[in-house]
Amino acid sequence: MDLDFDRAHIWHPYSSLIDPPPVYPIARAEGVHLYLEDGRALIDGMSSWWCALHGYNVPELNTALQKQMEKMSHVMFGGLTHQPAIDLCKKLVEITPQPLQRVFLADSGSVSVEVAIKMALQYWHSQGRPEKNKLLALRNGYHGDTFGAMAACDPVTGMHHLFAGQLTQHFFAPAPRPTFNEPCEDADIAELQQLIEENHGQLAAVILEPIVQGAGGMRFYSPEYLQRVRELCDQHELLLIADEIATGFGRSGKLFACEHAGISPDILTLGKALTGGTMTLAATLCTDKVAEGICRGEAGVFMHGPTFMGNPLACAVSNASIDLLLSSPWQQRVASIEQQLQRELAPLRNADAVADVRCLGAIGVVEMREPVDMARVQEALIARGVWLRPFGKLVYAMPPYVISEQDLSQLTNAMVEVLA
Repeated sequence: MDLDFDRAHIWHPYSSLIDPPPVYPIARAEGVHLYLEDGRALIDGMSSWWCALHGYNVPELNTALQKQMEKMSHVMFGGLTHQPAIDLCKKLVEITPQPLQRVFLADSGSVSVEVAIKMALQYWHSQGRPEKNKLLALRNGYHGDTFGAMAACDPVTGMHHLFAGQLTQHFFAPAPRPTFNEPCEDADIAELQQLIEENHGQLAAVILEPIVQGAGGMRFYSPEYLQRVRELCDQHELLLIADEIATGFGRSGKLFACEHAGISPDILTLGKALTGGTMTLAATLCTDKVAEGICRGEAGVFMHGPTFMGNPLACAVSNASIDLLLSSPWQQRVASIEQQLQRELAPLRNADAVADVRCLGAIGVVEMREPVDMARVQEALIARGVWLRPFGKLVYAMPPYVISEQDLSQLTNAMVEVLA
């Protein structure tokens, strides 16, 4: 593999071409393991940025791709349709919280957020209230790297402050204070409530990651907080957008994180694990109220249409992935992973360099007191047969659900040895 060419010409995510970080050549992947070109096997504790729920080289997913490829790899979705898309949308309507009934198939997680924002803005425009064109988002939130999504990310911790002058200016409430197992008191919601009461005339929607704030801090918050947000949106005529790109399909212990709070959003975004980590696809779901409100407006249609929308290959493998997930004991697997993460990462709670250890579902987070030297930590983890991708002060694991107890122990032991 020509790593010299890679270093000289290929831009990896959030990296410099002047001083490129080390990259590791992967020859193949199988189960929960990534195999380097030199033959070393690494346990993937990241599920390839949280999407490979079933691991790699999964026969059921490979078969779905092969069968669909023999029919057609792609066809435009404008004016045409196909069975894989119909089957996928049926599944999504069935398994997502009611009353989400309408499905827009997009290209990636960031695009699904763009679609959600456009839905909210066009809905209020169609109601004759174009002044409702701002969002209320949460500090420590993260929603993607495209411009609309960036504008809804925390302007300080969301990695996009360099673009602040070019982004739409929205409103931001403090990150939720109560943790997952704590009640939400009036004081915890007071500032968000005040922002809504003072600005609801120009607010189109609240956008948030339900229960788990991902790339903005890997924080878990109280289901009661989410319930209170839903109530405030109902009281003040705001739509609620739930970004479940990271949490969808069981990662938090529920099929969708909104279920922890027993609420349903007006608009829901999905991505990452939708295809089981095989290729890119995303979806934005909304209620009949939102869809009909948009389509009765000036344009008469929803103004969005990606070229690769509803790609048949991606839809076919998504159907196979959802079927594989729902036919598996995924709840038991995720619960077992959570218990093992809690038990085996516990020694780090006493380490001087560690600020916090927290686990929820198949997510284990170690927050350090100081920023991590990513290259150094990654090299030490690789020496122990583990692949993780730290960022900031966080070293975290989100392994495939099929990881064995032995492999998970190797992963957690590596984290303890390197971070302690």
